[in-house]
Amino acid sequence: MTEVYDYIVVGSGPGGAPVANRLSADGKTTVAVIETGGANTGATIDVPMLLIANVPKKNKHNYAYETVPQKGLKGRVGYQPRGRGLGGSTAINALVYMRGHRGDYDEWRDLGCPGWGYDDVLPYFKKSENNTAVTDEFHGQGGELNVERIRTDNPWHGKLSQMLDEAQLKANPDPNGAHQEGYSIAQVMQKEGRRCSSAHAFIVPVMDKRPNLNVLLETQAVRVVFEGRKAVGLEVEHKGAKRVIRVNREIILSAGAFGTPQILMMSGIGRASDLKQHGIETVHDLPMVGYDLQDHMDFILAYHIKDRVNLMGMSPQGLWSLYRNWRRYQKERRGMFTSNFAEVNGFMRLSPDSPRPEIQYEFVVGLAIDHARKLEPRHGMSCHILDLRPSSRGTVKLKSNDHKDSLLIDPNFLDTEDDVQRMVEGSKRVHNIIINSRQMAPVIEEDLFTSQCKTDADWEEVIRSRADTNYHPVGTCRMGTDEDAVVDARSLKVNGVEGLRISDASVMPRLTGGNTTAPTLMIGEKCADFIMAG
Repeated sequence: MTEVYDYIVVGSGPGGAPVANRLSADGKTTVAVIETGGANTGATIDVPMLLIANVPKKNKHNYAYETVPQKGLKGRVGYQPRGRGLGGSTAINALVYMRGHRGDYDEWRDLGCPGWGYDDVLPYFKKSENNTAVTDEFHGQGGELNVERIRTDNPWHGKLSQMLDEAQLKANPDPNGAHQEGYSIAQVMQKEGRRCSSAHAFIVPVMDKRPNLNVLLETQAVRVVFEGRKAVGLEVEHKGAKRVIRVNREIILSAGAFGTPQILMMSGIGRASDLKQHGIETVHDLPMVGYDLQDHMDFILAYHIKDRVNLMGMSPQGLWSLYRNWRRYQKERRGMFTSNFAEVNGFMRLSPDSPRPEIQYEFVVGLAIDHARKLEPRHGMSCHILDLRPSSRGTVKLKSNDHKDSLLIDPNFLDTEDDVQRMVEGSKRVHNIIINSRQMAPVIEEDLFTSQCKTDADWEEVIRSRADTNYHPVGTCRMGTDEDAVVDARSLKVNGVEGLRISDASVMPRLTGGNTTAPTLMIGEKCADFIMAG
């Protein structure tokens, strides 16, 4: 029998999961979710702190991409972990619920994306949300995605708050509310101390209750099948065998800022000259597919601190603390095992005249270095510094016409002097706050990376030597209403073809000023509304 569905959703991450849920809610519309990986069950997914088992290495939960050598990072190859299996990257990420600045969305609107201003998108944020940390007009209750204040009860929250207060950085209990600037204890996508991925929220609770929703695991999307310029099916591969799944209405690509342009290019949609290099016949010449890649640069400040109870590290006392915390987690779903590592977050402007914060800082209760790929046994604390407004632009390109081959990912980090200056200034400011603090200075045993930094040139050198991604790639299938846009901002339909939309971070015309999961969930909700509106 011919395998056919009304809709095919490629990917179950934050862009795809809400779409699959909403489209299948009537019990009649048939929806297939295509997911390359598996069900993503077990403690290393559900227990927040155990993300450290998946992020550092390639496994069944993590694609573990690498970049091409980065000229702005002294030729180093960057690391790009991305989630694989149900929930996509929300199955292995740090769970931070952060929307960005309201001005980010007004900028999208002003760049030619009508209907994407802050007042337009706020209802879609609220629709998904069940926020137990904040109850006001900016937040939703009763939605599928549970958001709560992190439950570690770590005494360093108070110490860091005192330090930041001393530096006249104001507390802001809700950076997702009326204003963003200031620091807060993290709001996280957890439910009673367990991970609440996009799959946990939108797919797993309904997949056995809706016979019209079929989740196809261990199934890789290869390419969209066209008749003329109309999408009529999806070629997939499962256990080495390829087949075509037919579609009655539409295919929604939600494979992320790397996977979605890859599928488009494999399908003959992209820059014709690039496709020709790999012998792929052009269905439609869309030159910006895979271009305009944007990502948040991340530099880590790290300090050895002899707190073997509340800061993560390897020592007899630390292992005993872990054991006690595991017992507590099993009983109460509280304590260290609920940690997302980045427990205290803040936003700062580099100038009083800045309309939006340019820097995000994330205090991590341990020394997770090089994406936790290098074991640092000492106890300590690190702080991630993010450039929220990068002007550097990169690309995602095919290496060959084999869908299993690796991609050529080039974030092109630190390509502009503005990006370098923001990273230097932001890193210096936070470092100076830490080392001059009455709370922190007396307990720091060693500054691991920046003790030698005396001049801006010193800071630039160490940043270029150590910085990498904060895991927020966007923009590779930019939306808009201009001729260069890959998708139409008024529908998220792929320009130049029929029956194909995109719902993921690849459509963002600019990076949001913060973590990107919540904005991608919003895009998924808005895409579902576009489709159901006809």
